[in-house]
Amino acid sequence: MLTQPDLEIQAAAILQWKSNASSAGKLVPLSQAYFPPAGFYDEMFTQSAGLRAHCSPAGRLFEMTPDQLAKLRSEAGRMLLHQGVTFNVYTERTGSERIFPFDIIPRIIDYQTWSRLEAGLIQRVKALNAFVADVYGDGHILKDGLIARDLILESPQYRRPVVGLKPPLDVFITIAGIDLVRADDGAFRVLEDNVRTPSGVSYALENRRITARLMPEVLRTSGVCAIENYPADLLSCLTELAAERFSNPTIALLTPGPFNSAFFEHVFLSQQMGVELVEGQDLLCKEHKLWMKTVHGLKRVHVLYRRIDDDFLDPVVFRPDSQLGVAGLAAALRAGNAIVVNAIGTGIADDKAVYAYTPDMIRYYLGEQPLLPIVDTFLLRDPEVREKVLRDLDQYVIKPTGASGGYGVVIGPRATDRQLAEVRTRVERDPRSYIAQLPVKLSVHPTLVEDADGQPVIAPRHVDFRPFVLFGRSPKVLAGGLTRVALREGALIVNSSQGGGSKDTWVLGPSC
Repeated sequence: MLTQPDLEIQAAAILQWKSNASSAGKLVPLSQAYFPPAGFYDEMFTQSAGLRAHCSPAGRLFEMTPDQLAKLRSEAGRMLLHQGVTFNVYTERTGSERIFPFDIIPRIIDYQTWSRLEAGLIQRVKALNAFVADVYGDGHILKDGLIARDLILESPQYRRPVVGLKPPLDVFITIAGIDLVRADDGAFRVLEDNVRTPSGVSYALENRRITARLMPEVLRTSGVCAIENYPADLLSCLTELAAERFSNPTIALLTPGPFNSAFFEHVFLSQQMGVELVEGQDLLCKEHKLWMKTVHGLKRVHVLYRRIDDDFLDPVVFRPDSQLGVAGLAAALRAGNAIVVNAIGTGIADDKAVYAYTPDMIRYYLGEQPLLPIVDTFLLRDPEVREKVLRDLDQYVIKPTGASGGYGVVIGPRATDRQLAEVRTRVERDPRSYIAQLPVKLSVHPTLVEDADGQPVIAPRHVDFRPFVLFGRSPKVLAGGLTRVALREGALIVNSSQGGGSKDTWVLGPSC
């Protein structure tokens, strides 16, 4: 294997800009073996196989051969392993720990498109935050009948013990990961919201670090926005929330421990922010205050960035068998002596049935028209809707309202008769727990994969996008995010737990 210095020299030489070979829209040699599939939006190529103008920086990559790209990918894998960039797969008997697969061909978003996305993401998180505050406060949206009261109060994500709790600055959602997909018309749509314990930002940051090591010249000359300041921005948000109540606050990150699928991210963010990484056994509540055990005695904790679900946070008010949280935490919050980020109960905004009402939320709370459309969604709790969907079940995507990670999703047009029969039974038994959506033709992106003979080739693979929004005194969107790619041919579920990988996401900007 080539050494790191050798690879950087090779990459710089191979990727040297050739002004007569990579002008916008002109094919470069390797792209001649790539054919954009009909019926899908290709992120890099037009249907006539021309390189999209804003993707010209990637033209330098397409001057390489598949073998040369494969060598870079191999080196990227070695770097990921060395850095411990892994995730755990719960569904495998072996409890497998894997490297998060990284594709060397980046996704590129032009500045104009990004500006529209950024505005839409900020709008959406503001409305979601207002909704959570309202649901656990005065409940105006329920009183006005915009959302059925039982839809909220019977949701598995509704947390009655925190009704009336108000976090500093009325910010319930400090960190949000909003999943976007691009349909065949080229327009981005919101697929779902992640505002409980959104994950994945560390992989986006590590992807950029690897790209910068392997392709420094490409990044330097392409005008790609930097994303390395995310940990500092996150720390700033946490500090801003604490400043309302505390001087010189102590911040800690609460993890379930090393067996959690996102443990690498917990370690990464705590190190990058310079805050303590703690487990439930490291904490205790005393006199309605939160304390951390140290070799020097107890130390007060003012802000707890939690990466465990609500049910496990406090065995006094939630699951009594939980050993992951700390008894008395809810009482400390109610006394105003601690802050939990994201706030307890924010999962109500992750409920996929609630998601159907998010355009109405934006109009209700902000008095604005939604900037980002959502995927057409049907609530199966409605008997008429349910009857129509079940009649044509093979034409819909059925999703559990409370699941994540792609688990439990049944894609009707690709499902077997047995799968359709099973999901029909589940829906009829508990219709509140399911929604139906019309299938979206996910956009595709050139991706380095292996053909039937194990040789590296460039082929289209489906992708989605998870940008991250931070909300302190004001919202801020990371200029990029996590592009996930379904590495198996024809696969539509991009989650790492389902065999997906990721790409570096380049946002091009005039001031980047």
